[in-house]
Amino acid sequence: MTSISRSSSVSGNSVAVDGATASSFHDCISQISKGDNHDEELIEVELELKDDSIVLRSLAPATDGDNRCSGEDGLGSSSVAARFSRSLSSASNSLRKKLGWPRSASFRSNSESASSFSSPPPVAMSATDALRIRCQLQRTRSSAQRALGGLRFISRTTRAEDDATSLWMQVESRFEALARNGFLCREDFGECIGMGDSREFAEGIFDALARRRRRQRISRITKEELYEFWKQLSDQSFDARLQIFFDMADSNEDGRITREEVQELIMLSASANKLSALKDKADEYANLIMEELDPDNLGYIELWQLETLLLQKDDYMNYSRPLSIASGRAQSLSSPRRKNKVGSISRSLMCLILENWQRGWIILLWAMAMVSLFIWKFIQYRNRETFEVMGYCICIAKGAAETVKLNMALILLPVCRNTLTWLRSTQARLFVPFDDNLNLHKIIARAIVIGIALHAGNHIACDFPRLVRASPEKFACVASDFNNKQPTYSYLYTGIEGLTGITMVILMTISFTLATSRFRRNAVRLPAPFNRLAGYNAFWYSHHLLGLVYLLLLIHGTFLFFVKHWYQKTTWMYISVPLLLYVAERSLRTCRSEFYAVQILKVSELPGHVFSLIMGKPQGFKYKSGQYIFLQCPTISKFEWHPFSITSAPDDNYLSVHIRIVGDWTRELKRVVTEGANPSSVIGRLKFGDLGNINEKCSPRLLIDGPYGAPAQDYRNYDVLLLVGLGIGATPFVSILRDLLNNKRADDSMDSTTEASTLEDSLNSFASPIATQSGKKKSMRVKNVHFCWVTREPGSFEWFKGVMDEVAEMDHKGFIDMHNYLTSVYEESDARSALITMIQALNHAKYGVDILTGTRVKTHFARPNWKEVFARIAKKHPYCTVGVFYCGSATLGKELKKLSRDMTHKSSTRFEFHKEQF
Repeated sequence: MTSISRSSSVSGNSVAVDGATASSFHDCISQISKGDNHDEELIEVELELKDDSIVLRSLAPATDGDNRCSGEDGLGSSSVAARFSRSLSSASNSLRKKLGWPRSASFRSNSESASSFSSPPPVAMSATDALRIRCQLQRTRSSAQRALGGLRFISRTTRAEDDATSLWMQVESRFEALARNGFLCREDFGECIGMGDSREFAEGIFDALARRRRRQRISRITKEELYEFWKQLSDQSFDARLQIFFDMADSNEDGRITREEVQELIMLSASANKLSALKDKADEYANLIMEELDPDNLGYIELWQLETLLLQKDDYMNYSRPLSIASGRAQSLSSPRRKNKVGSISRSLMCLILENWQRGWIILLWAMAMVSLFIWKFIQYRNRETFEVMGYCICIAKGAAETVKLNMALILLPVCRNTLTWLRSTQARLFVPFDDNLNLHKIIARAIVIGIALHAGNHIACDFPRLVRASPEKFACVASDFNNKQPTYSYLYTGIEGLTGITMVILMTISFTLATSRFRRNAVRLPAPFNRLAGYNAFWYSHHLLGLVYLLLLIHGTFLFFVKHWYQKTTWMYISVPLLLYVAERSLRTCRSEFYAVQILKVSELPGHVFSLIMGKPQGFKYKSGQYIFLQCPTISKFEWHPFSITSAPDDNYLSVHIRIVGDWTRELKRVVTEGANPSSVIGRLKFGDLGNINEKCSPRLLIDGPYGAPAQDYRNYDVLLLVGLGIGATPFVSILRDLLNNKRADDSMDSTTEASTLEDSLNSFASPIATQSGKKKSMRVKNVHFCWVTREPGSFEWFKGVMDEVAEMDHKGFIDMHNYLTSVYEESDARSALITMIQALNHAKYGVDILTGTRVKTHFARPNWKEVFARIAKKHPYCTVGVFYCGSATLGKELKKLSRDMTHKSSTRFEFHKEQF
């Protein structure tokens, strides 16, 4: 039997050639050994795989230490070589004729030097044949296994028998509900198999399966036929799935797909994913696919060519997939020593302390103050004569009242925005968690509720009944406090103390109730006219009732029972300083807002119910990227202020904000700025430095208040940044991206200037050392930025399209790594998005442009695999501090916070999580 040694050299690596190709080798070369079965002759075939062709490098007898070419009869090697030459020449010609392989230039010289063989001239191979062979080689390298997950027609795997059975039972039950006279209509097929939201795509599958079964177009099927369709859709074979996908486009069943059929399949996929912009360019992308798969311009592609595109998809996308969900598995960052439970617990405790020590010492100090005040007041009244009349009830009530006075003072501090913004720029930020100011505000509010419940509850349920029903002997102990007249319930409730206390409880109940999350976010559905009690406006106005509460608290604390001396009435001592600070803050805001009246320069209406405002920058108005401002439109309301993140860079000569229409105020603002007399409204997108035509006549007057500090303004304190925006939550990071890039370019320019003038600086340093030191500028700490923008609507990318494209064009060193994620498109493993994913990969690899946004920023069709994102950043930036800044819903915020803690525990990289409150 003839043995064949097969090898192909590709960039220094060996690639095995198997399957049909190897079979052709064996069939052809086996001709050599016919008639010579008594000898074992070894043949060495060497192939060379180039970019667009495969050549036969050498075909020669294998040699070893023994002289296998000489026979036992003593004949010389010349006779054996002559016989072998004829067989080898015939086999090589047959092999090249079957596969269409050309021969390398070195083949003739190699063969002549070995045995003086003659060979015909090399035969050129077409580009289509080369593509076919490359597809065969790629498939043998198990690329099909990776592509198998990219053509799922159902949302769940049916690999296990029980899963397939349970899924079919669901389909069967839907058939019973949708069938008419035992037949399922073509229009209901999508809903029956679970593709109700992709009706047109499901109908395409129906037609493809129907043509395969009956070779004709049908409009309805029976349950038995539905089961046959379902078995084909749930088949785990890659070939079966690929054939269905091919048949969807091959409407005339000729085994070929034309450009028009590819275009129709693109439109079906775009319709299933609600990508109207992609449907408009279906003709262009169909030409792109034909150019790639039909290099010889035959006008059609076959099944194996579609398979080629699937197998090569990952090769097209690898260069732009460092943080994508479909990239390869990240390396494990956990250490084997984690098996030690004691060490694991200690490291977890250390991470917990590092993450929460700022919050911890604040809460501990606050709790100790409350406990101390409660105990002090409790003991004080325990030793008074009033204890004989009211017992422990008065002790608990007075102790709770003391904590309420403390908390009514402290609750004002977290909302003094100007003070907190100033403190953020000081060393206090190292010890105080300013990002948690609203959380602390809510915690203190809950403590006030508990304190009021204990104070008022003990008075009403215990103190007052005991006092009213006290015997004359016991009442004599406190008679001097009531002018020697035993009080009644009416006296206690209608006096100054009673009226002020009851009024405060009512007002605080209203304010606290409407401030809860469900009421504030309008999640409570109430009948008219009570529906006005839910929403942001109700929260805003009801909170101003607390101003009256503070006034009543001062009165209530002045007219106290059982307290005679002024210095014992401590209510004013607690709240005077915080209250004055808060009043000063509000006064400053009012005065500054009048000074910071701005003119609207440009209004851009954007998709997704969003519009942007570009306003003139007031003189002396300075801010940092990541901060926000309050905006008021006196035309709408003179009392309502709404916060919005600044999207312009600090160095710009204008201010810009992006506003999403989510309520009556934003809706009215859009109407005022776009539909008023001579509005400055345009349809477009924000692009730095491009204000367009400015219309300053009759535009509404806007007032701004700020800027105010936000977590994102501390981005300069980290080595690496991970910025995550969810929908409109990307607004705080747009200004940061631009500012970072500007600073990075300035640093690079300064470094090059410094390097060019090293000698001059060294000479000048002797003459003027002070000037040299003052001219130095501290370089930026941030070394790399990863920006992930996740949204459900394709139109959202229009909001910052100009900004993203500008950043991508100016960032030549890859300093900013930007990724867009569109979650409304079916995941990349779904058949409904398979073709779109192929087009995206092909277009980005060929032109470097995204098919949805038209920018260089890649859009991924799926939710990010956040665990993989964090793992890759940790692997790329060891021993660095990563600032994770997030703006979006609380659900994803909890996941990112947990991942930050876990990855800090598992790797040498430290992740610090910060969430924007909006």
